[in-house]
Amino acid sequence: MAKKVTIVGAGNVGATAAMRIAEKELADVVLIDVIEDVAAGKALDLTEAAPFGKYDSNITGFTGNYSAAEGSDLVIVTAGITRRPGMSRDDLLSTNMGIMRLVIKEIAAVAPHTILIIVSNPLDAMCHVALETSGFPKERVLGMAGILDSVRFRSFIAMELDVSVDNVQALVLGGHGDSMVPIPRYSTVAGIPVTDLISPERIAALVERTRNGGAEIVGLLKTGSAYYAPAHAIVKMAESVLKNKRKIIPCTVYLEGEYGIRNLFIGVPVKLGEKGVEEVIEINLTDEETRALQASAAAVQRLVDDMKRL
Repeated sequence: MAKKVTIVGAGNVGATAAMRIAEKELADVVLIDVIEDVAAGKALDLTEAAPFGKYDSNITGFTGNYSAAEGSDLVIVTAGITRRPGMSRDDLLSTNMGIMRLVIKEIAAVAPHTILIIVSNPLDAMCHVALETSGFPKERVLGMAGILDSVRFRSFIAMELDVSVDNVQALVLGGHGDSMVPIPRYSTVAGIPVTDLISPERIAALVERTRNGGAEIVGLLKTGSAYYAPAHAIVKMAESVLKNKRKIIPCTVYLEGEYGIRNLFIGVPVKLGEKGVEEVIEINLTDEETRALQASAAAVQRLVDDMKRL
């Protein structure tokens, strides 16, 4: 029997992820959106593209019909609004918190054994909402952040050195925002540490560009945000879960003492398999890296505290 993935939110990120999942034939895909017929239209378009893509995944779309998610092995949540001119951070947090609660309540009722990948922003805070609303064990609630931030860092390193991106590995820890913590010491090119290949000044510039990677794209697009790289990041996580690959991937997960952080979602490397988070990988950090990670965790904690008063 084919695996089943439900994607809640059929915008650019959700629809692109659906396309990549179908192309790789990882699962049948259900798209759900609140805007009437959008999910059905995109599902039909993807179905009609199947002869070109040579995939046989079944793709369907529904307007607010969460019963279609029944039996899903994996649910990806991209639903939510983006921050608009004049909108405060509290407004964004309050609105998306309400959307997330509604979505997760519906999903948990029809797919109580699924694994959740949260993509909606502010991501770290939304993972808390998903965990609390679903009642799922922490291993089955993940956030897509570290993998995206790390791949951006990889891209910038490859551009800097004019080498294949396939040669580059990189690691970014922490919250999904400007407090994230790229770790050059654990980033390599063909196994060579980037600290041996790039000057400290240029590394600092690449770190800063990584922290502002999403904002840079928003600034260029003017009326939208990134979706190609986020969709690919989602699919990498989904593949490790659906195929039980047990890949080590930086993800946003709930920590209970690891890295000295407790009761908080934060980005760290984890082993991902069919049960979700199979192991949190703890790496040795310098004092400076530890302070940066603690500062990032503090920024996430402030968001979580803000939610409690809204």
